[in-house]
Amino acid sequence: MSEMKTFKEAYAVLQKHAQTLRNQQEPDIDNLTTIVSESLAAHKICRERIDAVEKALEQSLGNAQLEPPPQEAQRRPAAGSSSSADADDDVPF
Repeated sequence: MSEMKTFKEAYAVLQKHAQTLRNQQEPDIDNLTTIVSESLAAHKICRERIDAVEKALEQSLGNAQLEPPPQEAQRRPAAGSSSSADADDDVPF
């Protein structure tokens, strides 16, 4: 098998070997070692790629600057100003 370099290539190998094993009526012992070793190598590549993506996402999301929610004082109008919302705030019911 050629050298796998991408997630897509490695994943295709895993799919191919899984399908081969599912379709067998009886085990192909002669090719089992090859299937297992290629599958392990493909799994390692997939796992490395997934781990790298997870790490990159964690770093990106950790570095994201989210705006803090507005303070309560910033949302309310200054004392002495009137608005219809303020008039409703004084009603006890």
